[in-house]
Amino acid sequence: MPDTHSDKAEKKPAVKKKDRAAEIANTFEWLITAFILAFVFRAFVMEAFRIPTGSMADTLKGAHFRLRCPQCGYEYDHGFVPQSYGLPDDTVPPGAVPIRQQTRCPSCGFFTPAGEEVPVANGDRILVLKCIYQFVEPKRWDVIVFKNPVTPTENYIKRLIGLPGETIEIIDGDICIDGLIARKPPEVQRELWMPVYDHDFQPVNPNERTGFNGHHWQSPFNLEGSAWKIDEADPTRLVLDSPAEQTSTLTYGAPSANGFAATYAYNEVHGYSRMPACSDLMVRFYVRPVSFAGGVGITLRKQGIDYQARLDLSGRMTLSRIDHGQETILATREASPPRPKVFTLVKFANVDHQLLFEYDGQDLSFDLGRSPKGPPRGADVPPRAEIFGCGQLTLAHIALFRDVYYTSDGQGGRGGRVIEGRPFSLNADEFFVLGDNSPNSEDGRWWGQPDMANRGWEPPRAGVVPRYYLVGKALFVYWPSGFDFPWPASLKASLLENSRRNRALRLVNALVSLRWIPNVGQMRFIYGGTDRTARSPSGVEGDNVIAVDRGTK
Repeated sequence: MPDTHSDKAEKKPAVKKKDRAAEIANTFEWLITAFILAFVFRAFVMEAFRIPTGSMADTLKGAHFRLRCPQCGYEYDHGFVPQSYGLPDDTVPPGAVPIRQQTRCPSCGFFTPAGEEVPVANGDRILVLKCIYQFVEPKRWDVIVFKNPVTPTENYIKRLIGLPGETIEIIDGDICIDGLIARKPPEVQRELWMPVYDHDFQPVNPNERTGFNGHHWQSPFNLEGSAWKIDEADPTRLVLDSPAEQTSTLTYGAPSANGFAATYAYNEVHGYSRMPACSDLMVRFYVRPVSFAGGVGITLRKQGIDYQARLDLSGRMTLSRIDHGQETILATREASPPRPKVFTLVKFANVDHQLLFEYDGQDLSFDLGRSPKGPPRGADVPPRAEIFGCGQLTLAHIALFRDVYYTSDGQGGRGGRVIEGRPFSLNADEFFVLGDNSPNSEDGRWWGQPDMANRGWEPPRAGVVPRYYLVGKALFVYWPSGFDFPWPASLKASLLENSRRNRALRLVNALVSLRWIPNVGQMRFIYGGTDRTARSPSGVEGDNVIAVDRGTK
C-alpha cells in the first residue's frame, strides 16, 4: 500500500507540468495566429497612414498650426514647413514655435503678424482600404494612395481626376474630361467649399490700421444708402423693412473684404497676389419673414452674366439669367411658403456649370450645359455676389463660399500638363491625380519623367499613375491631431529645461508633450466618387503620406 500511494504522489506533478506546458503552447499559438492575422489585415485589407504635408488641405491636413483670428475669432489652420525651421522632413517639434510669417483670416481678412509662438499640430491619421482596386474600378474624385511615380519607394495621396482613355484639361479652374465639365458628387463638393466670408464672425477692433487686407474693416456689404440695416440687438443679423414691391440689394465687396481669389489660409500669404479669381460661388443664409408679402434672393455673377435665385414669400422658387439687362426665366416651381417669424435656410450655388437653389429642403436646379465654352467667358469681368429682398425680413448666419480652383501656374515657370490649351490624354491603365490644395500640390501637372520603376516594370510616362502603382482608397480620418493635456505651464517649462541634461526627464517631457486627447469633432469619412447621379444643392453636389509605423510619402 505505501508503494501504491507513493506512485500516485509522483504522477500528479507530471500532469500539472503537462497542463502548464499545453497552456503556454496554446498562448504562443494564439499570439502567432493573431500576429499573422494582423499582418495579413495590414498587408491586404486596411492600413493606417499619416499625412505630413498640406497638398490635400483642407480635406486632409499635414503638420499645421491651429489658429484663431485675434479679431473675429474665426478658427483656421496654417501649414507648418519643417525646412523653414532648419528641421528634417516630417519633423514635428514637441513645443510651441514662432510662426515665421504673417497669416490671413479667411473670413474677416485680418493679417496676423508673424512671431506668435504656437504648438504644431500633427498631420491627420487616416485608414486606407487596400487592394480594393483589385476588385472594383477606381472612380473619379476618389482620394487614393499610390506609389510616387518619380520615387516609387514613397507613397503619395491625391484625388483621382482622370481615368484610362480620357483626355483631361483644366479650364477656368474646372476639370474637363473629353471636352465636358466633370461635376463633383454632392459629398465631395461639400468637402471642397472654401470660406470667403462668414458674417457671424465680427472683428472686435474694426479700426485696426491697415490690418484687414490693407484697410480699416467695414461690413463687406454696401449698407450705405440701402434699406438694409444691421440689427441693433445682434450685429451678426441684417434686417429689412421696406414695401413689398420695393427691392433693396446688398453687394459683397467692401475694400477690406476678402476677394474671390483662389487663396488658402493654409498657404503662405505672399502667394495670394498671383491667385486667379474663382467664379463658382455659393451664398447661404437663414431668412425670417414677418409676413407672406415680399421676397428674398441671391445673384451670382459668372463670366459677365448674372444668375439669380428668387424666393417669393407667397411660395415660389425661380431661377433666371440676366444678360445685358435682359432677364430669361430658366426654371420655376411652386414651394411651400416660409413660416412667418421662423428662420428658414436658403442656399444658392453656381458650380460646375449648374445652378442649385435650395430652400427649406426644397430644391430647384438648372443645367447650364457641360461645355466649358458656352457663351463668351468675359474673363475681364470679375465675379460678384449679391443678396436682395423686399418686405420685412431678417437674415442670419450669412456666409459666402467658393469652389476649389485647379490652378495652371507652375513654380519656376514650369509648363504643366492638362492646363488650358494643353490637354493631356491617358492610355490604358493610366490615371491622373491632383491635390485639393492646388496651388501647393506637386502632382501630375508637374511630375518629370521617372527614371525608375517598381517590381521590374518599365518607368511609367511622365504625369501619370499606372494601375500597378495603386495602393488603396482613403477611407476615414480616425485620429486628427489631438490636444495636449492641460499640464501646468511651469511643469512643462521645467521639464523642457531639465530634459536637455537628463535622459529620463527627456522621456518624461516627450510623454507630457503627447497630444493624446482625441479631436473627436474632426473624425470623418473621406468621400470620393459615386455611381449616384442625383444632385442636391445641400452638397453643392506631393502630398507625402507617412505610414504610422513605416515610411510612406
